[in-house]
Amino acid sequence: MTIQPDTETTTPDQLAQQLAELLGRPTTTHGLARALRAAEKELELHRTHLASQKAWPDGRIDGAPHKVQIGGGGHQIDGFFNIDVVQPADLLWDVREGIPLHDGSVDELFSEHFLEHVDYPRSAKYYALEAHRVLAPGGRLITGVPDAAFVLSQYPEGAADSAEMIKKWYGKRDCLDHINTHLDLINYVFRDQDDDPTYHPHYWAYDYNKLVQLFTEAGFAKVEPWDFDPQLANPKRQWGSVYVTATK
Repeated sequence: MTIQPDTETTTPDQLAQQLAELLGRPTTTHGLARALRAAEKELELHRTHLASQKAWPDGRIDGAPHKVQIGGGGHQIDGFFNIDVVQPADLLWDVREGIPLHDGSVDELFSEHFLEHVDYPRSAKYYALEAHRVLAPGGRLITGVPDAAFVLSQYPEGAADSAEMIKKWYGKRDCLDHINTHLDLINYVFRDQDDDPTYHPHYWAYDYNKLVQLFTEAGFAKVEPWDFDPQLANPKRQWGSVYVTATK
């Protein structure tokens, strides 16, 4: 069996079946199996996105929500319209392909621990540009990410906060036996590539300066630290994270 590269003749369902067949073969090597599982994840996201795109083929929904959360997952915010590629969400959409909202229609965009899960530079910079496009003049984008500077500041002298960091960030994961040194922890923060069906990889690390650069390049007039508000952000995310407000 071969996987047909011609997308005109191979449907997503057929490709999913072919991937599953390859994964089920005892001769499939570890490296190929990892790549196939990653492809399965992306294929499922692709299928979800296409289903929504059929309803909104021009990439713009009919409504115009004024407060929008991107990639909220299970953390829902009252009064915010949640766009995510997985449930639960008000709209299932892959924002790597753009934000499906009208120009200048949003007053506030919010995301936390989302940006590090999209590839850089293509998707991350496109997302920043799209956020700027959909925001109204004076609108603000609030972004929170794991703070790479915080993790790096403790290397190589020691890891005073390593145990706390592991507990808060990886306490529910099955990777604890593999975090043996502080450098292992740094690697997980920078490039969490755990072969796990539940979690998505980290593609890029951010600190305050990088967030300022990213959003300034996208056209935002001002980028400054955001005072953490537990009524909006997930309190579990505060520790070890950096948040900024980018104002259009």
